[in-house]
Amino acid sequence: MREMTYGEAVKEAMAEEMRRDPTVFLMGEDVGKAGTVFKVLLGLHDEFGDDRVIDTPIAEAGLVGLGVGAALTGSRPIVDIMFGDFITLAMDQIVNQAAKLRYMSGGQAIVPITIRSTMGAGRSSAAQHSQSLHAWLAHIPGLKVAIPSTPADAKGLFKTAVRDDNPVVIYEDKMMYALKGMVPTEEDYTIPFGQADIKREGDDITLIATSSMVHVALEAADALAEQGISAEVVDPRTLVPLDRETLIESVVKTTRAVIIDEGYKNFGITGEIASIVYNGAFDYIDAPIVRLGAMDVPVPFSKPLEDATIPTPGDVVKAVQAMKIK
Repeated sequence: MREMTYGEAVKEAMAEEMRRDPTVFLMGEDVGKAGTVFKVLLGLHDEFGDDRVIDTPIAEAGLVGLGVGAALTGSRPIVDIMFGDFITLAMDQIVNQAAKLRYMSGGQAIVPITIRSTMGAGRSSAAQHSQSLHAWLAHIPGLKVAIPSTPADAKGLFKTAVRDDNPVVIYEDKMMYALKGMVPTEEDYTIPFGQADIKREGDDITLIATSSMVHVALEAADALAEQGISAEVVDPRTLVPLDRETLIESVVKTTRAVIIDEGYKNFGITGEIASIVYNGAFDYIDAPIVRLGAMDVPVPFSKPLEDATIPTPGDVVKAVQAMKIK
């Protein structure tokens, strides 16, 4: 184990997979010498060169289409979509091609493409560069969706994504690239998809949180502990497949749940998880399930207004206090 940032963990995972398997290559806008606009991939081009770290034009549909073709013909491409907002431009290639071809070929074709992109507000990047649209992709059968919250999870899930024979979309919160944590250094370190992680044990309430909201939940759990309330924090880590059993078992134990996600609240991840928990733990629930998500408005450029649209530890604490646990 050694300490590294979230961004360094992503790059290490990518480099290890490219060294392990010569069919793995990266392409996207500014992924070469620039190391992406977030600079987290600096050095990859120096090691692997123009043939395996490929700068592309700003043409999301085209580069995802190229990736699907490469995946069908024996490669394992990693396609970088710089901002998750613009994954919408490649939705036909992702939804109608990548997600369908293995099924429509009766399993004769595999589509081992990894699409990495970003999510998350907080950088004053305004309405077209700040959205968290992961729910759209989780809605589509045939796609796997990973959403790591820590450097260790980022490395383990990324390596699993590259080795998967199905298309995987992995979302990295761009506000976490400098987040530090201990990360296993073994080259075979992977995290199976569909395995939630209990980030903090607790007895009185379950906080189910995704991506950067895991850290919001952990901070809220610290504040609640000072009030004598023991909160369990559960991180699904992958939305597809989703570890329903761990989510339900936690709520059966604590009897209450708050679900926190940075996607828009309406028709979002929190609604899906709330339904799963409601059906699986109905006989044990002592209070209505609470959902916290991003405000249903375009993300403002103004920093104070932008911050007001994102769930905070204070919001979580207020939601828990309203349950009058103690």
